[in-house]
Amino acid sequence: MNLKKIIKGYDKKNITIGVLGGHSALDVSLGAKKHGFRTLCIVRKDRQKTYAKYYKSKYGKGVIDEVIIVDKYSDVLKPQIQKKLRALNTIFIHNRYFWVYFDDFKKVEEKFEVPIYGTRSMLKLEERGIPKNQYNLMQKAGIRYPKIFKKPKEIDRLAIVKVNEAMRGYERAFFFAIDGQDFLSKANELILKKAVTNKSLATAVIEEYIIGAQVNFNFFYSPLTDELELMGTDTRRQTNLDGMLRLPAEQQLQAMEYVKPTFIETGHAAVTVKESILEKIFELGEKFVKTCKKEHPPGIIGPFALQGAIASEHGKEEPIIFDVSLRIPGSPGTMFTPYSAYLHRKPISYGDRIAMEIRRAIDTDRLDEILT
Repeated sequence: MNLKKIIKGYDKKNITIGVLGGHSALDVSLGAKKHGFRTLCIVRKDRQKTYAKYYKSKYGKGVIDEVIIVDKYSDVLKPQIQKKLRALNTIFIHNRYFWVYFDDFKKVEEKFEVPIYGTRSMLKLEERGIPKNQYNLMQKAGIRYPKIFKKPKEIDRLAIVKVNEAMRGYERAFFFAIDGQDFLSKANELILKKAVTNKSLATAVIEEYIIGAQVNFNFFYSPLTDELELMGTDTRRQTNLDGMLRLPAEQQLQAMEYVKPTFIETGHAAVTVKESILEKIFELGEKFVKTCKKEHPPGIIGPFALQGAIASEHGKEEPIIFDVSLRIPGSPGTMFTPYSAYLHRKPISYGDRIAMEIRRAIDTDRLDEILT
């Protein structure tokens, strides 16, 4: 793909911000509308109402100007769709929702000939089954992450097993194990229920379980200003785990005779952290940005998140990271924490911040520095 040629051919006064219908599409589209951009959403026909009806632009309301309806999300690679996107001067805002609908990430990296805001070559590093993945980045950055057990027999403490679901390969099933025998027992139970497969178990990640307050640190790095921002902090809402935790302990035990906890992410909740640990959080982000620049140039562009827990050790709070998002995180609620307002003097959503960056790049003729 000749990115510079495509950007040069764009009408910079009529840029369209494109998204895939899901994950963070509405947040991105609202920010785009605020800053004068036209919006476009590619949506699967069985999920179109959210974008083609409920939030469609009309009568001065709504945030989705145009909808392209497809049979399946991977249809975005069809030449006629890509041609239309380029004809509308589209800059595409990617997220994990976009990538997981392709059986091979290279299809997006090499065949999606539409400029993407962000680094398209880094998304695959979120996959734990590939070499030099997110753990490698954290190790090189000097960011602490949980101990990884290479084999079930190595488990010597409470561990969480992250394994791809049998039905939805892009989603992970989770279970806990305290030793190798416990791992095998629970794994066999899940196989019998067809929740996971032997193949997915073979590539499962077995992590030390960190006891602490779980927090996602949502960042934004601007190559235009070389500045790192903390956009907000949040935590995950998961079903049916959250429902079970609302029960008294006795009823939890009774309920577990009939249903096992699952960790399917269904939303996020805004949380805050103490000011005394903000410096540690920023240092983690700075280390990560520096390492990404070195290992995968041009490195991080725009949104990313370090997701983990704040553990208590020796009387101090220590952030430990167990997951990395190399694109916009899925929570639109980060703006309801105070951190973006401390910098911008008003709450800024990810959609706002992305649109601000694209607008700045257009005005200074630097689009090629933030698109790939």
